Amino acid sequence: MSADALSYLLFIIALVLSLVLDSFVFSKKNAETTLKQAGLQYLFWVVVALVYGIYLWKEYDSHKSILYFTAYLMEMSLSIDNIFVFVLIFSSLQISKANIGRVLMIGVLLAIVLRILFILLGIALVTKFHMILYGFGLLLIYTGIKLFFEKKEEHTDIKEGRIYKFFEKYLRYTDVEPEGKFRLELNGQVYFTRLFLTVLLIGVTDIVFAIDSIPAVFAITTDNIVVFSSNIFAVLGLRALFFILQKMADEFDFLQQGIAVVLIFIGAKMFLELVHVEIPHWVSLVFIILCIGASILYSHYHRKYKHNELP
Repeated sequence: MSADALSYLLFIIALVLSLVLDSFVFSKKNAETTLKQAGLQYLFWVVVALVYGIYLWKEYDSHKSILYFTAYLMEMSLSIDNIFVFVLIFSSLQISKANIGRVLMIGVLLAIVLRILFILLGIALVTKFHMILYGFGLLLIYTGIKLFFEKKEEHTDIKEGRIYKFFEKYLRYTDVEPEGKFRLELNGQVYFTRLFLTVLLIGVTDIVFAIDSIPAVFAITTDNIVVFSSNIFAVLGLRALFFILQKMADEFDFLQQGIAVVLIFIGAKMFLELVHVEIPHWVSLVFIILCIGASILYSHYHRKYKHNELP
């Protein structure tokens, strides 16, 4: 068996086993996930991703492994921004804590399917039109600049958004308490509930974020194994990461600026290569770690400083 075939096989085995664990062990119906449980679960996903990265190092070389870890950290960073939108969705639709885990599990499955489809589309486009990579670079720079100057206050209530109003208008929808169900029978007719609408909104969110994350990973590498594995392993930890971050959403005021700078850097790096200025991949890895870490630390100390300044 070739190295590539073995790598894909191990990736698929890891993915299937992880989904089985998440579906039948980590995600229990009508059970609230504690912070401790979420922490242990997320540690599990990180260890799985690390082990696969070490395998790539031993099976191939350090270059492929560094590309993988760079892409994985990039996707993890974007996932954090994704989760803050999930927090808005759950709070706006008033989803009970007991149901959040199950809805997120469905959301993760949707995200995996959508990412695979988007990656396959990206591979087909890059193979046929190599110059589209520079289009991805421009998209990353534009998204980064927009994200950097975007204010948190611009994120309004989900119910005021066009997507929510579209689903509310064209679905047979009821806003009554869903009682853990996706559909309810009322007066002899079947209605979709808030839980079902939440799954739809999460699916739309996954599509929107895939438009950023897929170009980002292709801007780092076009190695198919690295693209697939880094993206999917980052998505697998979404559910656990949600429970860790949901109470800390206000603690990361400047995280989006950190993510924005990373996106601009990755996009600009592609155009520097056009003029034969190559930035080593390990530098990109270190830059992402420092940038995200610095934005988190600055958010913490800025909030602490503001709190101390209050009378």
